Amino acid sequence: MTKLETTASILAEKHSKSYASWLKFEEISESEVKNKYLPFCSHVTVMNRSEVIDTAVTELKQGIHSMLGKELQVTENISDSGIILGTIDYVNDSHFDLSEVELANVRQDGYILKAFTQNGISRLLLTAKTDKGLLYAAFHLLRELQCHGDISQLSIVENPKNQLRMINHWDNIDGSIERGYAGKSIFYNENKITSDSKRIKDYARMLASVGINAITLNNVNVHEVETNLITETYLDEVANVAGIFRAYGIQTFLSVNYASPIQLSDIQTADPLDENVRTWWKEQAKIIYKYIPDFGGFLVKADSEHRPGPFTYGRNHADGANMLAEALAPFNGIVIWRCFVYNCLQDWRDRSTDRARAAYDHFKPLDGQFLSNVILQIKNGPMDFQVREANSPLFGAMEKTNQMLEFQITQEYTGQQRHLCYLIPQWKEILEFDTFARGKGSKIKNIVDGSLFGFEYSGIAAVVNVGLDYNWTGHTLAQANLYGYGRLIWNPDLAVETITTEWILQTFGHDVDVHEKISSMLLNSWSIYENYTAPLGVGWMVNPNHHYGPNVDGYEYDRWGTYHFADWKGIGVDRTVQSGTGYTSQYFKENMEMYESLETCPDELLLFFHHVPYTHKLKSGETVIQHIYNTHFDGVEQAAELVATWKQLEGKIDSERYQDILARLEEQAEHSKEWRDIINTYFYRKSGIADEKNRKIY
Repeated sequence: MTKLETTASILAEKHSKSYASWLKFEEISESEVKNKYLPFCSHVTVMNRSEVIDTAVTELKQGIHSMLGKELQVTENISDSGIILGTIDYVNDSHFDLSEVELANVRQDGYILKAFTQNGISRLLLTAKTDKGLLYAAFHLLRELQCHGDISQLSIVENPKNQLRMINHWDNIDGSIERGYAGKSIFYNENKITSDSKRIKDYARMLASVGINAITLNNVNVHEVETNLITETYLDEVANVAGIFRAYGIQTFLSVNYASPIQLSDIQTADPLDENVRTWWKEQAKIIYKYIPDFGGFLVKADSEHRPGPFTYGRNHADGANMLAEALAPFNGIVIWRCFVYNCLQDWRDRSTDRARAAYDHFKPLDGQFLSNVILQIKNGPMDFQVREANSPLFGAMEKTNQMLEFQITQEYTGQQRHLCYLIPQWKEILEFDTFARGKGSKIKNIVDGSLFGFEYSGIAAVVNVGLDYNWTGHTLAQANLYGYGRLIWNPDLAVETITTEWILQTFGHDVDVHEKISSMLLNSWSIYENYTAPLGVGWMVNPNHHYGPNVDGYEYDRWGTYHFADWKGIGVDRTVQSGTGYTSQYFKENMEMYESLETCPDELLLFFHHVPYTHKLKSGETVIQHIYNTHFDGVEQAAELVATWKQLEGKIDSERYQDILARLEEQAEHSKEWRDIINTYFYRKSGIADEKNRKIY
């Protein structure tokens, strides 16, 4: 290992509680709880074997030994009490009491977890159609033990709602991470793939424990060196990493450079209709699958932010995606084609241009033209992972094209893991949003799980927030976003409070006061962050390039202007049909009418859809300018309260994590003052309207 990797490993071992995240499996000290579990945990009978099943057995052995102090004996013959683990075909041969309904309800990656207690015999059956399902069942059982659930009453048929449950890494081969806020890459260092396989395995455990089944190993902005990841220069090492993830049921994908044929061969074009280009990709696919037989496919960012794409050759995105899809089809591979496409050099002084329109305008006309193994990956909003923005109108607009949703776990615009901003409530709102694509009840969660339109491929992906920091995520509480993402996309119907409680119990234990205070901090943190940053859905207002800290006129990409169009009269972007960019017309009728009207547009998105005077009254009765003042003063007070709340837990949290989190919260509290002062001062000077409460505005 390199010096950097060795240092990271030493730090991880030293800071074991932070490193273990929600998989600490601490010893259960309550004898009453422990004694209820022990009868079920004497043996594990393994009905059939595979690499993934062996992983499940290993996790059960380690977790149960750690929590119960019990060596789980592995047998092939069913003993009187214990765990029975096996796929349904093998379990059926043993004549377990499973109903036809239970068996029929288990789908791909799903499982049955069922307790039997009779005549002094205590058994737990873990069965599934697939090996992956058994692994998820094992982690479910370990979660029940960590959360002190009543396993004697378990009778669960559990299936993931989403087919593809994916993590996207924006890691570069030099070890840097684009939008990374937790140290260097866990995969790469100095243009090499890391030799620290233990950390990658520990990461795979974390992901599998919350049901992640796919991962992209490199940045969507594929630079010159990373282009070579699909060649034999690196494929042997990539295959080793893929093997680690394979043992945890996770399929490996790579981001590819659309112009790879130009960079990696003597072909002078990347035209998707050129036969030489098409043949080159087909031959390259054969090489990749020789090294990684279960390779998932390609993630592609094309024709956006200076990335190459089919537009260069007068072709459209269907042409480009289908060329790659044809190359992957013989191997059951898929192309994930990102819809983040817009002209980053457009003149923002021209109010008829609107970045929010771009994805819909580019892709809607292509519905039905993509091959069946292409998935369009659509960001949750039309802009760029803001603390508040409208949901993308592209969801539901393409009934004939596979779609998946893209979130951002890494907090690019939400405090960069230096501020606490728990994003599960935001994502829950997005998933529950009704598009009306096929009438009432056409929610985004029903589109991306494939059920509304019968997509062959669908799911959810997110840009991840991990790095080489000993606690993975920089801010220890930011681990909750990674955990919560996995749990929410497994089942979008889970309550935010349920997910939050699970994470706290597994990460910090069962002290009631600890649970109540951390839960309150997490659940309020998104609104706190929104309060002292960008108001009413206007977004941005951040420093350009690195996107940390307030800059009301923070230009994005060029010198032409801002996103909020504030002048002395008012603020906001007019996206109406009647007088603005016409963006509202991209929604189905019910939402179009809601957003088009000032009377019905939700206040939290008012400035995203409308340009209004500072004196415009919100539904709360406040004027827009007074809302800006009030929320920014409130946000500072609330950030200070986060510090005060955390300080009440001193002595109840181990010193390392206590001090770690305290330092982050104190930085947040101080930084919120900068946001308050810069935002309030700017709009006071711009509007000339004083604060009704006569608070000091600089």
